[in-house]
Amino acid sequence: MATLKTINPLQPKVTYPSADAASSTILSGRTVLILIGVAFLLRVGQEIFVPLALSLLLSFTLAPIVSFLRKRYIPKVLAVILAVTSAFCAIAIFSFIVATQVANLAENIPTYQRNIVSKVQLLAQAGSGNGILDHLSKVVEKVGAEIQTRATESQDAPTPEVTAREPMPVEIISRTNPLQTLGNLILPLISPFATAGLVIVLVIFMLLEREDLRDRFIRLVGLSDLHRTTAALQDAGKRVGKYLLMQLVVNALYALPITIGLWVLGIPNAILWGLLTLVLRFVPYIGPVIGMILPLFLALAIAPGWSLVAWVAALFLTTELVSNNVIEPWLYGSHTGLSPLAIIVSAIFWSWLWGPIGLMLSTPLTVCLVVLGRYVPQFGFLDVLLGNEPVLELHEKLYQRLLAGDPNEATDNAEEYLKQEYLVDYYDKVGLPALLLGEMDRQRGVMSDLQIELFSSSSMTLVENLSDIADEEENEEEDDASEVSPALSDETDLPDGKGQSVLCLGGRGAIDDAASLMLSQIIEVQGATVMSASYADLAVRTSLKLNIDSVNTAVVSFLNGNSKSHARQIVRRLKRINPSIRVGILIPTANGQNYAQIAADEIGADFVAMSLNEAAKLSLTPTTPTKLVAIARKVGHPKLRAIKPVAAA
Repeated sequence: MATLKTINPLQPKVTYPSADAASSTILSGRTVLILIGVAFLLRVGQEIFVPLALSLLLSFTLAPIVSFLRKRYIPKVLAVILAVTSAFCAIAIFSFIVATQVANLAENIPTYQRNIVSKVQLLAQAGSGNGILDHLSKVVEKVGAEIQTRATESQDAPTPEVTAREPMPVEIISRTNPLQTLGNLILPLISPFATAGLVIVLVIFMLLEREDLRDRFIRLVGLSDLHRTTAALQDAGKRVGKYLLMQLVVNALYALPITIGLWVLGIPNAILWGLLTLVLRFVPYIGPVIGMILPLFLALAIAPGWSLVAWVAALFLTTELVSNNVIEPWLYGSHTGLSPLAIIVSAIFWSWLWGPIGLMLSTPLTVCLVVLGRYVPQFGFLDVLLGNEPVLELHEKLYQRLLAGDPNEATDNAEEYLKQEYLVDYYDKVGLPALLLGEMDRQRGVMSDLQIELFSSSSMTLVENLSDIADEEENEEEDDASEVSPALSDETDLPDGKGQSVLCLGGRGAIDDAASLMLSQIIEVQGATVMSASYADLAVRTSLKLNIDSVNTAVVSFLNGNSKSHARQIVRRLKRINPSIRVGILIPTANGQNYAQIAADEIGADFVAMSLNEAAKLSLTPTTPTKLVAIARKVGHPKLRAIKPVAAA
């Protein structure tokens, strides 16, 4: 006998789908125009919005540090100055080291050309029969010949006496203002420093006026709904700030072994590659690949063999696996809330919009958009398109798969769910609500006969595919019941069905048959003998074909809430065939509307169940069958009954 798992009282109650509650956010043309306009402004005003975005994200990152210092009784101004100074000093040191390493690398690039050319030629010779490699070989030969020609020309340059007289080049120089010339030289050099200074000033004032900016934002956009606006601000600050800070720690722990490993392997400028991997990993999925390609290319250039390339690749792959499976789960308390595809698309969009800076800022900026979509109804489509939370409930997803005639994917999803729950939980929380969605669409007339047949047959195939799991639950050891708390045993245990015989049949249609098949599988897990019948077997002329003499209980499933009279007729018909049988009705009252609960005595049934769990429990609990009550009939001719007696004269 299988025992149900303990139900968590804090778990939200599962409600059946409601037709009135089904709504979707429509992406109107006005919203599309607004988004296009915003994208145009961001592209045109790049010089204005990039410093603002950098300052905003840096303030999100440094805000937890400022709060930490404030809790240690450090004055607000001093805490902000310490946090900003530390951050920008670290950025300055990082930039200086990278610039030095890049200059050193540029000096050594010519010495790596010979190894690259020779290795590509070896590859071309190894695949001489391949058209692509032959073409590559020709290209490499041309490159090698060009390099050799340039080197020969530089060594054997002809003397001025031998060289033929060539025309003297003439350059026309226009006279310009000295101040203009000086400005043309200095302004390109000053621009990055001016942007950095502007970002520093903005970050300082954003941190100092953080509370005031928050209040002004609430007054501007969310005064009518303070609760929603406050939740949105807290969510955005928590997601972005924690993501950036934790990502910085993870990237540092990733870059340190990479730097040490490259230095041990003898890769030049190991510090440069380590720092680049630290920065590039802020771009998910794409950044780590770019950070690995550059050292691999350098390993290919400096060594004559292939062993160094293999060692560098192994170093990156090992570090990546450890970081993804150990460090990130350990440090991350929350995720960004973005889907993997959204991260890739956002990286492409923001890099097109703002270049390399946009690529670095793509993830935190997209997180802000997801938070906006989560709390502002007009932008709810952003959360649907970019978020990682499921957009369909489990029963909605099951209904969609069954309606599409794909019970195999539905089975895969069910097996994933059943790793943590029992079969009765899945059928009650997912399977039956999915069937109710189908029944509602059938009642509305939006499903054709072919779709109804496909949906019901796919549902039955799903139940058959889960028969192996049902057998496993039936064969579970008896001592599993001891793990369930005695206080919850009355609610979570199903009775033992050994020695009992139950008939499960549909009430009015093929979808009812699918619900009946789910119930029969649940009861069979409890060890009872189960018979299944179709709704067609309850027709007037074929009802005598049902051999129910040995059946203790019959349960009829109705997913249509307007089946009170129909249920009464079926109960009477079954009790006429076998007066000693117990007849129960499974009729979920949700059904998209507020149907009144049907009392058992109204239809002459022994019990009425609102869920599969309740139906299985009542069908396996022996009780005295309700006797069939005959309908009282009046005797006599209706015309004679209408004549009143005449009084005696």
